Amino acid sequence: MNGGRVYLMKTHVCPWWFAYTFDNALRRFFHRPEEILGPYVRQGMTVMDVGCGMGFFSIGLARLVGDSGCVIAVDLQQRMLDLMEGRAEKAGVAGRIKTHRCDQDEIGVDGTVDLAVAFWMVHEVPDTEGFFSQILSTLQPGAMLLVAEPKFHVSLGHFQKILNSALRNGFDKRSDPRIRLSRSVLLDRGEA
Repeated sequence: MNGGRVYLMKTHVCPWWFAYTFDNALRRFFHRPEEILGPYVRQGMTVMDVGCGMGFFSIGLARLVGDSGCVIAVDLQQRMLDLMEGRAEKAGVAGRIKTHRCDQDEIGVDGTVDLAVAFWMVHEVPDTEGFFSQILSTLQPGAMLLVAEPKFHVSLGHFQKILNSALRNGFDKRSDPRIRLSRSVLLDRGEA
């Protein structure tokens, strides 16, 4: 077995260099952040992109929230955040994005957000119960969480386990948005 594959299987975290295989210009043919997230984002919102990687969705979100909004781009790897900052600067939206390096066991974002996005990353989280509990604590009343997982990597059964974990931790299912190549669900805070 190849060493890189062993590394991926042991850590369950996408290394920064592997992100180039799916976070590139070709991805816009099947994932257009503004179209996918536009129905849930308004100008002036505070949005959190958890597991932002190199910023594919963070940059789209920054365009949607406008000058009066803010995107909190969260990632475990500083290298991902550095690459995202460079891309955001190039796209002219760096002033709308705040980066935050999280720990493996704690997201560590204070305050409240209007929307959280977890795109193609929850399957990497070793403790989904703790993850969803922490996300819930950052959402203000009426806020939502969009979860999308890659169909080619996450089975329907695994996705159901992820969804069940969210539901056990205070989320209610709102809808199943159709996102290419993804299994996805839109959740809200649920009844308090």
